[in-house]
Amino acid sequence: MRVTKGAKIATGTALLALGVAACGGGGGSSSGGGDNPRAATGTVYIRGCEPQTGFVPGNINETCGGTINDFVYSRLVKYNSDTAAPELDQAESIETTDNKVWTIKLKPGLKWTDGTPVTAKNYVDAWNYTAYSPNAQLGSFWFGDIVGFDKVNTADPDGPDGPKEAPKPETDKMEGLEVVDDLTFKVTLSAPVAVFRTKLGYSSFSALPDAFFKDPKGFAQKPVTNGPFKFVQWDHNSQIIVEANPDYPGPEKPKVKKIVYKMYKDDNAAYADLVSNNLDFTELIPPSALAGDKWKSDLGDRAIDGQQGVIQTVTFPLYDKEFGGNADFRKAVSYAIDRKTITDKIFNKGRVPINGWVSPIVEGFKDGACGDLCTYNPAKAKEYLAKAKAEGYTPPAEFPIWSNADGTHKEWIEATVNSINQAFGADAGVKFVHKDMPTFAELRDTITQHKIKGAFRTGWQMDYPHIENFLNPLYKTGASSNDGLYSNKELDKKLHEADTATDPAQANALYQEAEAMLQQDMPAIPLWSYGLQAGTSKWVTGVKVTPFGVLDPLSIAIKEA
Repeated sequence: MRVTKGAKIATGTALLALGVAACGGGGGSSSGGGDNPRAATGTVYIRGCEPQTGFVPGNINETCGGTINDFVYSRLVKYNSDTAAPELDQAESIETTDNKVWTIKLKPGLKWTDGTPVTAKNYVDAWNYTAYSPNAQLGSFWFGDIVGFDKVNTADPDGPDGPKEAPKPETDKMEGLEVVDDLTFKVTLSAPVAVFRTKLGYSSFSALPDAFFKDPKGFAQKPVTNGPFKFVQWDHNSQIIVEANPDYPGPEKPKVKKIVYKMYKDDNAAYADLVSNNLDFTELIPPSALAGDKWKSDLGDRAIDGQQGVIQTVTFPLYDKEFGGNADFRKAVSYAIDRKTITDKIFNKGRVPINGWVSPIVEGFKDGACGDLCTYNPAKAKEYLAKAKAEGYTPPAEFPIWSNADGTHKEWIEATVNSINQAFGADAGVKFVHKDMPTFAELRDTITQHKIKGAFRTGWQMDYPHIENFLNPLYKTGASSNDGLYSNKELDKKLHEADTATDPAQANALYQEAEAMLQQDMPAIPLWSYGLQAGTSKWVTGVKVTPFGVLDPLSIAIKEA
C-alpha cells in the first residue's frame, strides 16, 4: 500500500522542507451569495474507491482501504501532515536503549468507539493475530522482526499454487511481546532495527478492540475504531460514511460532522463532479484534464499543486514461466519505454521519470539506482530481447499489462504498450496490449491470489518517509506487497544488514546498495514519481493534502455561507 515514528530518526532535509503548495489552499470562489449546501448537514464528499478487504488494519496493503482506515484508526505514532515526520499519537512514550528492546507506554484515557478503553493488551493481541499465519492477514510480514515470529508464522513449502499446505505454527503468540500493565507493553526484536519506531505509524501496527475477536469477519464490514472519525456504514462499490468521533482525544478535532467517501467507476466522472461542486475533494486529476493545464483553468483557486511520495511501476509475475519472462526480457521492456514522452504528453509533465525504485522525496533516496536500464533505448531493447530468446525464453504472442478500469490508467498504459511495440519492432514475435479489470479490488484480488496472466501496473504510496519502506515490503522474499513473488537471497541478506545497522547513515548506504541490486533481475520496472494534482469544491476550505498524497481529514472545513 502506501498507502502508508519516534526513535528520533531524522527525516531527510528534502522531506523536512516538503510542503504541499496549494493554489488558494483549497479555498474557492464564493457561493454566489447563496447558502452553502454543506452547512446544513455538516457533510463533505470526497473521492474514494472500493477497499479490497475492509476495516481490519492488519489485512490492508492497498490505498483504497488504507486511506479510509487512516480516517478511523489512530496508532502509536502518526506522520506529520506537512512534513511526514513521525510523531507520538496514542503512545505517551516509546523508549529503547539498543533499538532491540522497546518499551511502549500508552496515553491514559484512550477509548474505542464502543466505550471500552484502549489498552496495551489490545495492541499485543492485534499484533499476534496479524502475525499468526493461519489468519492469512496481508500485513503479517510487518512483524517479522519480533522475537518468536517464526513460531507463529510458517511458510507454504511449495508456494501458493502447490498442493502442500503450510505446517501449523507452534504457537499463536510471539515471545517478543509482553504486556507489562494496562498501558504498557514491551517489544523485543530479534536484532536491532533503528527504523522500528518510524514503522509504528503503519496500519498493520494498529490495535484491535476486544469486539474484533468475537467476530473478525463481521468486524471487517462494521468496525469499532479509535480515530478522529468513526464508522457509520459501507455501501459496497458506492460509498463509505464516517462521522466525527466525539471521544477523539487528539489536539486537533474534526471540523466536519461527516465524510462520505464516494466511489466512482470512472475518474473522469469524479472530476466532472468536482468541477460542478458536487464533489468536495479528489486527489486524482485525470489525464484529460491535465492536458494543457486545463484543470487549473477549470478549478482556479480550487486547484492544489505539490509533491507526494508515490511512484508508478510495472511488475511481472515471476512465479509464472510464460509471463514472468527472464531478467533480460524484463530489461528489454524497460529500455523500450519512453518515460519522458509519456509523462510529458499524458500527464502534462505532472509526473517525473525515475531511474530507481524509491521516491525522490524520502530519506535515503539516491539518484541513478536503475543505471541506464530506465533510459529509453530502442536499440538496447532489441538487443536484450534477442538475448532473452537466445537464453531460451519465448514470450507469448500477446503480452498484457493489466490495470483497473475504475482508475485513470488507460491512457498511460496504452502509450506504454505502444512505446514497447514500436521499440521491439513488428517482427519481435510478441505484442504488448493493455487489458483491465472492472475495479481496483478485483485487480488486487487477482494479484494477491497470484492468478494474473501478464504484467500489471503497480504503484507504491509511502507508508513512512524512508528508503526502507520502498524495498523491504516490495522485494524481500515473502514480503507482504511482493506481488510478483520475487526472491533473491543476496538481496535479502543485504536488506537484513541494512535493517540491523545501528547508524542511520550506514543503514541508508546499505539500503542504497540493496536498491542497486534490483538491476540484476528487474522484477519491477520503475516508471515515474507522482506530482500532486488535486482539487476541492467551492463549498470547503482549509484543505491540506499530506506528503502521502491523501487528504488530511482534520483539515477540511465547510465554508461559511
